[in-house]
Amino acid sequence: MTNPATTPEPISFLDLPKQQARLGDALRRRVDAVMAHCKFVMGPEVEELEQHLAAYCGAAECVAVSSGTDALLIALMAEEIGPGDAVFLPAFTYTATAEVVLLLGATPVFVDVDPRTFQISPESLMTRIESVIAQADLEPRLVIGVDLFGQPAPWNELRNVADRFGLLLVDDCAQAFGGAYHNRKLGREAVATTLSFFPSKPLGGYGDGGAILTDDSERAALYRSLRTHGEGKTRYEVLRIGINGRLDTLQAAILLAKLDAFDAELDRRDEIARAYDAGLAGLVEPPQRVPNSKSAWAIYSILLPDASARDSLQAHLREAGVPSAIYYPKPLHRQPAYAEHHDETVHLPVSEGLGARILALPMQPELTNEEVERVIDAVQSWAKQEKKA
Repeated sequence: MTNPATTPEPISFLDLPKQQARLGDALRRRVDAVMAHCKFVMGPEVEELEQHLAAYCGAAECVAVSSGTDALLIALMAEEIGPGDAVFLPAFTYTATAEVVLLLGATPVFVDVDPRTFQISPESLMTRIESVIAQADLEPRLVIGVDLFGQPAPWNELRNVADRFGLLLVDDCAQAFGGAYHNRKLGREAVATTLSFFPSKPLGGYGDGGAILTDDSERAALYRSLRTHGEGKTRYEVLRIGINGRLDTLQAAILLAKLDAFDAELDRRDEIARAYDAGLAGLVEPPQRVPNSKSAWAIYSILLPDASARDSLQAHLREAGVPSAIYYPKPLHRQPAYAEHHDETVHLPVSEGLGARILALPMQPELTNEEVERVIDAVQSWAKQEKKA
């Protein structure tokens, strides 16, 4: 048993207090300004944030909303996705990507992912679309690509597949704001790009928040209506059924303060990822990079040979005061909520195997060089232990 007196102080998986201390003055100025004008719903900071986010990504329009999930929901509502429609999305992702499809009465069609980058597989997508067409009971409508763990999906290949079948593309960029694909910031690879500002995201608020980026002004106008109960030019003109999906002014203020430090934080995340790559090479499988891309490194996940090795490493890390997490233990098509919407004879072998082998290491800009070395040392000592066993 570990002696508590000799156990090192645990590393934080997400150190928001430390970030808040670093950005404290800027955060207080922004929050104090909102408290002074008291426009807590759709205050001026919301529009200011939208302008900054659009400019950052090079998009024509940005619509701030209440969460990343609501961003996806609104984007699909705008395309009138509903019963009888098939929406294709990766099986290896968070539930929000699929649940909005079912909330609208449509059918999620799960697609396998690449075994090294964990991004949606264009080859599997092609197979799944052709299968739906052959069965002829659903109409293929839309593909949701997910920029998983901070890396971009293979957008050029996805676009080729979507164009071949006349499908729309939506980018679930919840984990990858700040990432880039072929030398341009993510935000313009699809008709709509949805963002999340959940606290653990690369650009995180102090609560829920999200946004939708688009180059289509008509879609942007529709998003703005849908986020505010479907209203028209006046508050009591109801043009359509919408939701209460507005971003709070206080969250916009916090995000504006954080934006000033965001690029430096992305650089730090990249430094940590490169240090992990170098220190863990040959011991575990580091994440393979998507070609011609830059990751926002929301999550740095490694692969172990099997579940037993993963459990062993996770226990060893815990003893060393190093936290870890599993994203994701079970693919969506194997979750109870989605089981009835997936043909169990269709196997997605990569997605089904990743859950037993994947492990996320600490990844946040507040990590010190010493803490990064502690993580690497802990994995290295585990590998030596395993070699002797």
